[in-house]
Amino acid sequence: MYADIIIDISHERVDRPFQYLIPDRLLKQITVGVKVQVPFGKGNTLRTGYVVEIKEKPEFAPEKLKEIAGVREESVSVQSQLIRLAWWMRETYGSTMNQALKTVLPVKQKIKVREKHLYCCVLTKERLLEEIKQAAGKNYRARLRLLEAFAENPVIPEEVAKEQLQISDSTLRPLIERGIVEVKIKKKNAPSVSAGRSVRLNRDQMAAADRFREEYGAGIRKTYLLYGITGSGKTEVYMEMMDYVLSLGRQVILLIPEISLTYQTVMRFYRRFGDRIAVMNSRLSAGERYREWERAATGEVSVMIGPRSALFAPFSNLGLIIIDEEHEGAYKSETMPRYHAVEAARQRALLGNASLVLGSATPSLESFQRAESGEYTLLRLGSRAAAGSVLPAVEITDMRAEMREGNKSVFGRRLEALMEDRLARREQIMLFINRRGYSNFISCRSCGEAIRCPHCDVSLTLHGKNRLVCHYCGYTVPLMDRCPSCGSPYIAGFGAGTQKLEELTKSRFPAARILRMDADTTARKGMHEEILAAFAAHEADILIGTQMIVKGHDFADVTLVGIMAADLSLNTPDFRCAERTFQLLTQAAGRAGRGSRPGNVVIQTYQPEHYAVTAAAAQDYDEFYRQEIAFRRLMQYPPAYALSGILFSSPEEDVLDLCSQRAGRLIEELVQSEPGVRLIGPVQAPVYKVNDIYRKILYIKSKKCDILDKIRDKIDSLTDGDEKFRSVAVQYDIS
Repeated sequence: MYADIIIDISHERVDRPFQYLIPDRLLKQITVGVKVQVPFGKGNTLRTGYVVEIKEKPEFAPEKLKEIAGVREESVSVQSQLIRLAWWMRETYGSTMNQALKTVLPVKQKIKVREKHLYCCVLTKERLLEEIKQAAGKNYRARLRLLEAFAENPVIPEEVAKEQLQISDSTLRPLIERGIVEVKIKKKNAPSVSAGRSVRLNRDQMAAADRFREEYGAGIRKTYLLYGITGSGKTEVYMEMMDYVLSLGRQVILLIPEISLTYQTVMRFYRRFGDRIAVMNSRLSAGERYREWERAATGEVSVMIGPRSALFAPFSNLGLIIIDEEHEGAYKSETMPRYHAVEAARQRALLGNASLVLGSATPSLESFQRAESGEYTLLRLGSRAAAGSVLPAVEITDMRAEMREGNKSVFGRRLEALMEDRLARREQIMLFINRRGYSNFISCRSCGEAIRCPHCDVSLTLHGKNRLVCHYCGYTVPLMDRCPSCGSPYIAGFGAGTQKLEELTKSRFPAARILRMDADTTARKGMHEEILAAFAAHEADILIGTQMIVKGHDFADVTLVGIMAADLSLNTPDFRCAERTFQLLTQAAGRAGRGSRPGNVVIQTYQPEHYAVTAAAAQDYDEFYRQEIAFRRLMQYPPAYALSGILFSSPEEDVLDLCSQRAGRLIEELVQSEPGVRLIGPVQAPVYKVNDIYRKILYIKSKKCDILDKIRDKIDSLTDGDEKFRSVAVQYDIS
């Protein structure tokens, strides 16, 4: 047997393992992740390394390979845990070990080490409020953001000011010169600043926190699903759990979708835990990211907050992983290995003897099913945390009826009337349109029905001007001139973007001040925070945006949310479209009435009877889950069945056709004797050609996951032994 060993796991060339012979005396001790000593270099100096892969066949002449000298007898290091996690990812998601290692291990960067600073406001509360009122001139909004932040917290770490608040040196300099802000050096391992402030929990919150503490204190490590309605105070429960784990000397990872990683979110945790926190985000340079990793590895920080990649923080005594908004699609990697952070977190928690908490107001079906079966422990929060705050009143507008009655506007009459009322009362409005559902599906403006595949129950996608295609089974039909359901000639591609909605809103409400927040308006660094800060400061009456405006933001004066065209996400060619629609509608509705004033929500749709819409309007997750899980079982979709996709891509279309068909025949032979296994395809990928690369997909449905592993092994053998596959890339994906 032979072992691939990495000598320096943080070197830039982490993909350069060295192969060694495993002597018979060590065969039982050598596993992936084990720390070993090996002779290295011309002088055969003994060096420490980590086993990253074990192989039966050598890559070089056996007589030229050196033997492993021994195994390091010590406790399992965090590096060993991460390498074992990489191996699990390789085995589960079908990537190479090199790809998995590069995902979990940081690449060492040459960085200039500089002192970290704290920005301290020296004004009294009264003087600070005067400064806020008088803020004007150059960098006005950025300066106002910083002053308002000081009103909440008089000491702000430099990295928070620069990364979350987007404060530049030019904004800060005048405040320093005027004596408003003092800059102090943040000493390494100094006591935390502004730490220890807690809040009073309500009965549901306390019950959830108490159960966690009781079981954790008894040595029980498990996975919890914290399911609470929008505004129920999940964050306060997270902080109670974190505080308890930190008090035991252990460490915490908190994952938050990048879109929710705002200053307000981060500062809530800083106010409770001080500068024991490190924050990761996509705006950090590679060097800055590596510096945060070093702070975690040396014990300088005890909490890592960030998006998906923060899961791999090198904490040696990890005690708790929390995944907020666990249903979010952002937790699924789109590059190899195509891992899901929830599944990877379960494995990391297992390796490190830690607990895992998943939180959401709209849990994924996979998580809720596991909670129902007892695999997860369900903790419920049934009421809003803020005193006097209640769920908003939700109404559904049937846009088919609006059209029949002569209203061809994007605004239904009820939404229009409520907008006029809120503008007159100087309350704020949010208009949400899900541009992610921009896929050009075809629907009938008379009856509201989308044109769907008869075999897969997903909407057909318009290709070109006259061809409808199913991206799951390849079913194709010419574009018809009349609706198959009602015979109406009013069928067309459906889609309206935020920019168009902004124009129509300005035309209908010319006196209203309007902000738009989408990928275009937030492309420039700092604009995300600037738009939110401007809306929070009442510089606008209406905020129009995509899903980024409905993710965790808390505006007390928003009393009306209009959800435009719920059908945009309901008719995407994806078996999860109903689940995502329900989640988006529920999250969007949850933005209204979060303060003391009651809120209203209007959902405008051409399919008002769809259970995703009616359940979202009722804020009834249980009813949605009941209907959706029945659909998944009937159609053999996850979580009822395992679904794996094999993506073949090549610049040569004829080679792609040949190889994908050959792989399909091989799998067909393999699964003939396997009951309950269904093969679909190969079919064209939803986007068939990208950058002159053609793509096809094979789908495998099965009740058992082990057959998917056998199929992957067969495909790997085929690609290794067939010359034609040299120009074909193969990727695996588990839904």
